[in-house]
Parts: sequence; structure tokens; C-alpha cells
Amino acid sequence: MGDNDFYSLEGPLDSMPATRQMRIANLSGLPALVRDHGGDPLPILERHEIDPQLIRDPDRYIDCKAVVELFEDCSHALNDPLFGLDLAETQDPDVFGCVTALCRAAPTVRDSVASFIDYIPVTHAPDTILELVEGKDVAEIRWSVGTDLGLNEQANYQAALLNLKLLRLVGGRNFRPSYVNLAVEARRRDLCELERRLGCRFNRTRSDNAIAFPAHFLDQPVRSANGLLFRLLGGYLEKVKASARTTIADRVEDYVRGSLSSGNCSIERCAMKLGISVRTLQTQLAESGELKFSDILEKQRFEIAKSCLEQSHLSLDDVAEMLGYAEQSSFGRAFKRWTGLTPKLYRQQLDTTRGKAMPAAFSLAAANRSAGI
Repeated sequence: MGDNDFYSLEGPLDSMPATRQMRIANLSGLPALVRDHGGDPLPILERHEIDPQLIRDPDRYIDCKAVVELFEDCSHALNDPLFGLDLAETQDPDVFGCVTALCRAAPTVRDSVASFIDYIPVTHAPDTILELVEGKDVAEIRWSVGTDLGLNEQANYQAALLNLKLLRLVGGRNFRPSYVNLAVEARRRDLCELERRLGCRFNRTRSDNAIAFPAHFLDQPVRSANGLLFRLLGGYLEKVKASARTTIADRVEDYVRGSLSSGNCSIERCAMKLGISVRTLQTQLAESGELKFSDILEKQRFEIAKSCLEQSHLSLDDVAEMLGYAEQSSFGRAFKRWTGLTPKLYRQQLDTTRGKAMPAAFSLAAANRSAGI
């Protein structure tokens, strides 16, 4: 194993959202908030074809337009012109998932903001466009959406407060925003309430979403900085960003790798994770090269099995569990079908051929022919 392989991954630990999708974490707390307003969340969610059970898993993906329209519907149905702001008040920056962890670990606020801008479109919402604009005295984080989602005032309210919460988290107790611009038609009677809850001057605009703050904060250290975590997680996210794994086959492969060890890796769960129906998933796989979910599952199991068997400290029970098999015997039968060898014999052969070319029987092509892939 070379120096560059000390830590290595064959692909992302999980699938990423596709264009026009976002993590369903943005809906966390919504049913409870609707009930607090005296409403029933079930019919509202059903109108937008959102399964209430899915909200419990923040890492699943949902159509962005469905989220935007749901927020506007809630605002109208509950007579709450600041519904998006109310929702964000019940949430914390962990809505942004691993990007928040990276921002917390950054050495300075500037590094934190740069990480937020770089990786929110990778792991949370690909259509989000973020930029940092620095002036002599004031810096602005600006955001927009690279697709037409229709009226999205409530989503802008939510984004503004969540972004502010993240800045306060990394900026420390002395962080103070200068102003917030939002592309909304806020009522005049709501302006004082908006400024109170945002903690700064609020400006209605026609097209501009921005949070401004004193530029000197960018060079402030982050109290929760963790250099090791920042390098490891940042390096991983940069590789995910560069890999551009956006095809349906790529996304299914990434899902399989991330869920095998759970023992619950299935086409139904994969479809829910990707925010589509099982029928749509099957159709897209077939159209992308006559693929089947079972083919991808089998191939990924074989690839991971080979990698794990090369690590002598892992027992065969460990490997079987990592591949989602309930028993080692099931793993053994599958591996023999792939290679013609038992896992134990394969590992013994590895020991004697270390540093040499692997026999043809161990090649992926041979295994694929044996497995019928």
C-alpha cells in the first residue's frame, strides 16, 4: 500500500442530491410548527405529495419546488406571513449537515464562509448559488437559486435566519450582522418584527438576498476550530465535489456503499433516499445502460469484499457484516459465486501473491462473468 493510500475511498460515503433537489432536513420541525399554529400537517404535506415519515430522515432528498410551494402554502393556510422565519427559529445550523461540521472546524470565519459557499451546493442543494463579496468595511454573503422556483419568499426567510445562525455559531458572541437584504414583499407592519428577530436592519429588495457584516470578522478565529477534522472532512468534500457523480448509476452506487452495512440496503430505500419512485428509478437505470439495482448491489458488494479481505485485521464475520449479510455463510456462498474461491482461500492466495499481478480468476471481469453482471 502506497503512502497516498493510507486513507482511501473508492467513492462518496453517500449519494448526493441531484439538480432541483435538496436535503429534506429543511423540513425538520415543520409538522410540529403547523400543529402549534392550530393546523393539521398531514393534509398540507399530502397536497405536495410529501410523505410525513420521510421528514424523520434528514439525509433524504426532496424536490426543491415542492419545498418552496409547501412553505408558501403553510404561510397562506395558517395566516402566518413569516412562516419561513418561524420554522427557522425551531431549527439550528445542523440542517446543513456535514457542511456545518466543516464550518465549525474551520480555523477562521473566512475559511468557514468559504467552506459554506463551496460545499452547500454539493451536499445540500445543488441549485444554490452563494458568493462572498468583500468591501473595505463590510462583507456580504449573497445567495440565489439557479432555477425558477416561483414565489419563494418563505424559503428566503428561512435561509436568511439559518445562514445568520451559522454565522453567529462561527463568529462568536460578538458577531453582529449589519443588515439583511431579501427578495420579498414584506408587509410594512412586519418590518419591525423582522428586524427584531434578525437582529439588524432589514431591507426589502426585488432580486437581492444578502447578509452583511463587518469585514474584519472574516479574519477572526473560530473557537471550535479543529485542524484535523477540517483537513479530513474538507478533503473528502473536495473529492466529492470534483468527482461530479451525478448520473443515476453513480448515485445508486454511492447509496449502496453508504447503506450496505445497515442490512437495510434495498431498491425501495434507495428510491426514497433519492426522492423518486421505485418505478422511476428502475426506468432511469434501464435507460442509462440496461442496468438493474441488483446488478449494482452485487458489483459493489464484490468490490468492497475484495478491499476488506485485503485488510488482515478484519475477520470474515466483520466483512460479512460490512456487506450487509446476516451470516458469514451467506457471504461465503456469494463470494464463491463471484470468484470460484471461498473468502478464506482468497485471503490465503492474497498472502502468497502480494506484490505480484493477481491471477485472472480474481479480476473484476471474471467475477462479473461468474455473477452474471
